[in-house]
Amino acid sequence: MGEPVAVVVGATGALGGAIVRRLRSRGVPVIAVARSADAVAALTADDEGVVACAADIGDDGSVAAIGEGLAARGAPVRMVVQAAGLPALGGLDVVDPAALGAAVALKVGGMLRLVRAADPWLGEGSRLVALGGHYGVEPSPHVPGAGVTNAALANLVRQLADAYGPRGITAHLVAPGPADTDRLRRLSASQASARGLDVEDVLAERRAESPLGALVTPEQVGWAVATLLDPEAAALTGSTLSLDVGARRGI
Repeated sequence: MGEPVAVVVGATGALGGAIVRRLRSRGVPVIAVARSADAVAALTADDEGVVACAADIGDDGSVAAIGEGLAARGAPVRMVVQAAGLPALGGLDVVDPAALGAAVALKVGGMLRLVRAADPWLGEGSRLVALGGHYGVEPSPHVPGAGVTNAALANLVRQLADAYGPRGITAHLVAPGPADTDRLRRLSASQASARGLDVEDVLAERRAESPLGALVTPEQVGWAVATLLDPEAAALTGSTLSLDVGARRGI
């Protein structure tokens, strides 16, 4: 058997890319999964420890594609990460109702596909990690897709923790607050247009939700995911690790 690997879906996104970099800094080989073969291949250009896998996690065919990549590697899986991002769906007043189901199918169904693909290579100490978000527990009519999907993802993670716990495998949800990414800026631009504001005003509102006046960075998300590799992180199974820079007020 080869050296244990991590599988990161959404590896070409801002958060997925940061996770790949952090895992590699810890010496973990990564199978990087994304829909675009060209984009994911670019991740492997300067690092032989990253292997590209072109697959659409929203499609059932991704189970076989990821499974084939793992079989070729012939190594146990230390961690899987579902970090695929969601498209901007618009606010509650304009969102297509069918788009909510499609978002859940991509993010939540994608997590289940990823776990099924990796299942034969999972073992004691393996980590199942889903990247959720702030709006799963802080609902906002501006982003119903993120809210509904991330709430469902938290439920699935709890189920995975129960199902895989007897094998010594843990499941985790990492939920950043609004993260300083191009996606947040696109969402903010849409809100700004609908409200007749400048996009910087909307971004300032997001920063003001934090006592630090800050947004979460991709590097902070990468740090949190990589920390779950530590054996002590088993105590977190089934729970949500909030990276909200103090924005959530519930106790």
